[in-house]
Amino acid sequence: MVKFDKDDARRLEKENASLRAAVEELSILNEISTAINSTMSLDQVIGLVVQKCIKHLGSEQGTITLLKKSTEKNEFHTIVRQADKSRNFLPFHLDTQLTGWMIVNQKPILSNDLENDDRFKLLSNEENPIRTLLSVPLLSKGTIIGSLNVFNKRNDMGFTEADKRLLSIIATQSAQVIENSRLQEEEKALAHMREEMKTAFKIQTRLLPKKMPALKGYEVAGKSIPAKDVGGDYFDFIRVDDNRTAACLGDVSGKGMPAALLMSNLQATFRGQDLASTPPCEIMSRSNDLLFRSTEPDKFATFFFGILDTEKHKLNYCNAGHNYPFLIRKNGCSQRLELSGLLLGALEGSKYSDAAVNLEPGNLLLVFSDGISEARNSAEAEFGEDILPDLILKHIDETAMEIIDHIMDAAISFTEGSSQRDDMTLVIIKRLE
Repeated sequence: MVKFDKDDARRLEKENASLRAAVEELSILNEISTAINSTMSLDQVIGLVVQKCIKHLGSEQGTITLLKKSTEKNEFHTIVRQADKSRNFLPFHLDTQLTGWMIVNQKPILSNDLENDDRFKLLSNEENPIRTLLSVPLLSKGTIIGSLNVFNKRNDMGFTEADKRLLSIIATQSAQVIENSRLQEEEKALAHMREEMKTAFKIQTRLLPKKMPALKGYEVAGKSIPAKDVGGDYFDFIRVDDNRTAACLGDVSGKGMPAALLMSNLQATFRGQDLASTPPCEIMSRSNDLLFRSTEPDKFATFFFGILDTEKHKLNYCNAGHNYPFLIRKNGCSQRLELSGLLLGALEGSKYSDAAVNLEPGNLLLVFSDGISEARNSAEAEFGEDILPDLILKHIDETAMEIIDHIMDAAISFTEGSSQRDDMTLVIIKRLE
């Protein structure tokens, strides 16, 4: 018969305790993994993990804090996603301190005397109900994505090293599940955003002229290629009366959805004016004030518009900070319409001037956005404006739309495959011979 002394009994008891702890850990992990399934949302996954941690560690409160990297400032932002609703929520000042400590150290932290812990600056116990804490990092593929935290052990002993070990194991097993769930939600949000952008593109396309107006003795054409799915350039042709047609081109600040919204605002503002009996300079002044009152201070637009009289062959025009258009004659001479005023929406009460130019047979007016002239290649060289007259004269006998296509093709070819940086828009008014 084998005899056990006291040391043997203690060793056996210790081994049994370790075995029970291991079984308990496996039970908890199995419980979590069994409960989590692929159809659960991120909030559901996080809520379940926190609930299990509160239950098995005997704490009053638990949270999971995720770190979201900002794409603009390259900083981390804290998102507290879940807590035990039966207790006071984690105070913000402690949450930010704990998150900052975890980002720097990326290792577990255990404190059973938080009030006197030099690592944290806290308010008095009356204002800060957190007495003890245990926090471990959530690491996914070696990168910290957040932390798993429990607070206020329900017994007087506080959190133990065994608690820290268990929470660390739970964090290790949960981190990738949480990250996968977050990535799935981001993919869903991105897909939803893409659908919204497609819808916005369709709406914006409808705002542009569906077909070019047919004018006696003239060809007019316009085309716009946005740098993103939707853009901030705008062109339009508006019939004023039997002999007059307004043509315009605007370029609002920015790109993408914000620029597209401002563009639609500009269109509504311009189309709401009385084009038949109001001089171009007054139309521009009113449009400026309306845009100034309805947009943020950093939002503005350049804008050129003219009213073509096909009977008098005259164009009355006004310019608010836009690129000077080219008037090109078939004999090779070119002229810049160097009339300009302040950007639309920059300053309330701005005044503008208008001017007129006669269009002779064979004359062509080119209005363009800076997406054309400032198109850049891989060497950061610009396409420029000086090339435009010669390019037009090379194709002067072709239709207005064909000339536009040649200019677009030349600008895109110049960029050598570099991504388009700005919206590219052209308008041509050509008097036939």
